[in-house]
Amino acid sequence: MAGEILLPEGTNVPNHIAIILDGNRRWARARGLHPWQGHKAGYKAVKELAHVSKQFGIHTFTIWAFSTENWDRPKEEINELFKLLKKGLRDFEKECHKNRTRLIHLGRKDRFPKELSDEIVRVESATREYDEHIINLALDYGGRDEILRAVRKIVEDGVTPNKIDQPYPYPDLFIRTSGEQRTSGLLPWQMTYAEYFFATEHLPDFTPEKLKDAILDFSRRRRRFGGNDTVEHFKFDPKITANLELSWWRLSKIPDGVRFKDYAMKHLCEQYGISKELAKEAVKYFVEAIIEEKDDKWDLAKDKMREFYGLIKDEIKLAFEPKIVASMEVDFNRKMRNKDSMAIASDAEALATEHLAEVYRISLLQAAKAAHLRVLAGVEKNLALAGMGEEHWKKAEDYLHMYYSAIKERVA
Repeated sequence: MAGEILLPEGTNVPNHIAIILDGNRRWARARGLHPWQGHKAGYKAVKELAHVSKQFGIHTFTIWAFSTENWDRPKEEINELFKLLKKGLRDFEKECHKNRTRLIHLGRKDRFPKELSDEIVRVESATREYDEHIINLALDYGGRDEILRAVRKIVEDGVTPNKIDQPYPYPDLFIRTSGEQRTSGLLPWQMTYAEYFFATEHLPDFTPEKLKDAILDFSRRRRRFGGNDTVEHFKFDPKITANLELSWWRLSKIPDGVRFKDYAMKHLCEQYGISKELAKEAVKYFVEAIIEEKDDKWDLAKDKMREFYGLIKDEIKLAFEPKIVASMEVDFNRKMRNKDSMAIASDAEALATEHLAEVYRISLLQAAKAAHLRVLAGVEKNLALAGMGEEHWKKAEDYLHMYYSAIKERVA
């Protein structure tokens, strides 16, 4: 069972996560194992995920473990899967009573072996009064089948139109493992406004840490629900911001009689839309961090950058954690010192993506383009500083302009 894994303070935790458990068989085949051995490894993984979901504060966790289409699989595999399900139900019931967790079955019961069907009914009944945490277990489930059965039931029971509703809480986050990028009909009515997260790992390799990553990515997303979501502070002009940053990169381009701190302060005012008074206070930490980085004092640089982001966070009211984003930014700058462009591309870009997603509260997918441009600007900066020619400064400025344009497209 997974140990305690903490989410950063201020994380927006989804109330309801729905997950498709995919990749057990591929995981097994890649290791020369039988399919049911992959299901056993997947069962172990999902036990840990269910456990840690409660620890994270997730109220409802929906698991799709067997679809209406899975009956087409070999009988031997299905029988082994049903044995695993029966064991899982017995193990899960103990956890239910300990943690006041309710089990709800989604799907059909009539096609299962009676012993398995009876076990599902028994555990549902035994946990019916619990409400601190809910596990929805989708077995012999299909989204179209669910809607058809619901409509037929409405007609058979003569339910009047004003009595038709769908009261169960909608999923906030949908996760699918194994790199597949479709919902396959999971909760088609309920997932209208769910955020999607597609993980490349097969289920047995989707650890609680990976679930944490998915939650953090969800937490960064700005969920508009069709309404207004203007971020007032980010009104910067990408071209002006790029020019300001490039100028203090070069130093020599800062006008005579203007101090570096004054120029950096102007840059912060433009980028974050903060007041001159706040910029004056923030730039002190910002410049000190840069100085510490130049002397390879990376831990001191992180301390200064944390102070800087603490001030910025309070002003622009975004829910990032200053210590985390400070560490990311300094680590990124450290990676960019590497003279090997390929090493920069492989290491720094991932850090830049995480950093931008955390600061601007956007998803990793949304941050990827800007992160790539940021790294390209840094590579050109390194070439220019190495004396490779003035044209590299021009390329660096062009990439910075595109970088800030990409950021504004995402947060404006």
